[in-house]
Amino acid sequence: MSNASAQELRNEQEFIDNLHTRLAELRDEAEAGMNAALASGASGGGTFQARLERDVLVAERSGLLAAFNAGENGLCFGRLAFRDGRDHHIGRIGIRRDDADRTPLVIDWRAEVARPFYLATGHTPMGLRRRRHISTEGRRVTALHDEILDLADPERTGLEGSDADAVLLAALDAARTGRMHDIVQTIQAEQDRIIRAPHRGVMVVEGGPGTGKTVVALHRAAYLLYAHREQLARRAVLIVGPNPAFLGYIGEVLPSLGETGVLLATPGELFPGVTATGTDTPRAAAVKGAAAMADALAAYVRDRQTLPDPELVIPHDDGDLVLDEAIARAARDRARATKLPHNLARPTFAFAVIDALTTQLVERIGADPYGGPNLLGPDDAAQLGKAVAASREVHAAIDALWPALTPHRLVADFLADPCHVPPADADAIRREAGPWTPADVPLLDEAAELLGEDDSAARAAAEAARQERIAYAQGVLDMSYGSRTQEFEDLEDEDSEVLAAHDVVDAERLAERQEEADHRSAAERAAADRTWAFGHIIVDEAQELSPMAWRLLMRRCPTRSMTLVGDPAQTAEPGGCGSWRAALAPYVGDRWEHVRLGVNYRTPAEIMEVAAEVVRASGAPEFRPPRSVRSTGVRPWARRTDDVPGAIAAAVAEAVSAAVAEQEDGRTAVIAPRSLHPALLAALPDASAGSTPDLTRPVVLLDPRQAKGLEFDTVVLAEPGGLGTSDLYVALTRATQRLGVVHSGALPAGLAPLTGASEPAR
Repeated sequence: MSNASAQELRNEQEFIDNLHTRLAELRDEAEAGMNAALASGASGGGTFQARLERDVLVAERSGLLAAFNAGENGLCFGRLAFRDGRDHHIGRIGIRRDDADRTPLVIDWRAEVARPFYLATGHTPMGLRRRRHISTEGRRVTALHDEILDLADPERTGLEGSDADAVLLAALDAARTGRMHDIVQTIQAEQDRIIRAPHRGVMVVEGGPGTGKTVVALHRAAYLLYAHREQLARRAVLIVGPNPAFLGYIGEVLPSLGETGVLLATPGELFPGVTATGTDTPRAAAVKGAAAMADALAAYVRDRQTLPDPELVIPHDDGDLVLDEAIARAARDRARATKLPHNLARPTFAFAVIDALTTQLVERIGADPYGGPNLLGPDDAAQLGKAVAASREVHAAIDALWPALTPHRLVADFLADPCHVPPADADAIRREAGPWTPADVPLLDEAAELLGEDDSAARAAAEAARQERIAYAQGVLDMSYGSRTQEFEDLEDEDSEVLAAHDVVDAERLAERQEEADHRSAAERAAADRTWAFGHIIVDEAQELSPMAWRLLMRRCPTRSMTLVGDPAQTAEPGGCGSWRAALAPYVGDRWEHVRLGVNYRTPAEIMEVAAEVVRASGAPEFRPPRSVRSTGVRPWARRTDDVPGAIAAAVAEAVSAAVAEQEDGRTAVIAPRSLHPALLAALPDASAGSTPDLTRPVVLLDPRQAKGLEFDTVVLAEPGGLGTSDLYVALTRATQRLGVVHSGALPAGLAPLTGASEPAR
């Protein structure tokens, strides 16, 4: 439905057609530039400078292409007519008329001039006379929704905004596709204020189910990359999501807004080279996530800095050397006094031991039998020191007392025989070698901090290779000088303008030109570098992070520029902090901002009432859920089956079949305890399941933890009695249209009234 005239509809269609024509021109230009750059380097030749310029051009053009392709759908969605005569179209990306005329055809939604599209009201029009919402399907304009915001405008009658609300409701009622869509056309005022908030410091965005906190955080990432492009393009933005299915679900939002330079990861993927595929018991995850694990690991590292009991006898050509407790203790104290990580302090320990053993050898060999001064001079002592330092036996003794350790080895050894934790906790986490779990990743990161990485050998090798390149370059210049032409030998030097390579560059600079630069994007480099400092971090379901996971993330962002999204009421992980203050106080004190989203855009009122009643019945009678903006008139239903093998699976399959038949399009989720999945999957052979289910399939099988942050048209919940309150609350609030419950046991108290509700036709 449109509240604009047919002529206005035709005018906007003509504008959209011209806009797409201009977009096609820009796309062709970018593609041609990229192809030309690639063609210029196809032979692999050219100078280093030429290769660098080519790679930069290819990266720039490919980024433009990605932005142009992503902006194709819903390219322009709004128009602002100001009282002073200005008139601007608003879209996903900014597009100018042409290279000569810099006037914008369409303004990027993130630009400051676009803010009235999201914030203006009749009482605060922000200079607007009219705000127009443009609805499109592909390149076809389907409707125009106008709001006249100037209270004195005679056109205002009948256009106060109710029709504009239809744009939002249409988006909310649309069938789900298995992928999160951006809300750039329907951002609400409370969301816009969060999206455009200053990026310095920590902002906590709290909101119940369906309040849009995740998509707001993603749009905030897009806005920050737009407003602080130079800084964040260098440092990158990290987005942390709870599981791979969730990352797949949100993966298209930022590309649709023209942003691709963002790293998406789960907490189990934040240690380079490790993919956490194992699972922990809830008890083990809670123990590993506790803050006390940092102290336990630090103590365990100190345990590896041992003393001989009582001494180590080291064979040597000039007689055995004795490394006793006194020598080792003095060396250990000296190394620990440096306050360096274990591996970085190890050379100090080694040098102290070598010095002490050298002194021992000098005193033995050079002792004057008549009691005079030592007979060996400084040069003799230095030679003996070199022999001690080169001894394999000496280094074996040093390794036994202060071994070089890797995070993987340290954590694996600790988990095989946990210490410095209570016995019950040790029993919970003890395990032999196996795949890493998500709760292990913060332990690996903590171990890496405690150990450090002694890269002195690598740096020495790199410097040796550099000197070799310089020597080679010097040889090339010498050959150039020796091969110089004699054609102008009869001219005075000042009369000759012939320049050779040796005249304009020295060996060091020539060698540098042959080095290959790292042209990976900031996000690609950050993914491979544990010590990378991100420009901004966004964490979804942040209430689930353990204290150890918080330590990891805070190391990744020394500036503490973060957006944290979550809902303490939905905390399900045993190690989760749950409280924002408890999570943040150790790092930023009370210097963080808290905002709350209170409107539920996803869950209909009929379903939200049921979910809220479950929480109230569990011991929180004062619980108030976010307010739903819409009702569907469809009440949730419950169906009881016999408690016999196969009955639940058959009933769920029947309910799913009815849901699929009822909805022409859209997605249905079956949410059930993990123990029921084998039987349900057998009854639903076409359903997608597993650790990373395909959410674009019509039917998907999940457990409540996998369903976090996702939404579906229909949800069929199986055996809710087997779920905790938090998991049950999450499962009940995933549906945008219909909710059904199938059970054989007793229903939780809050769901009992559903037994009288009507079921879908079968």
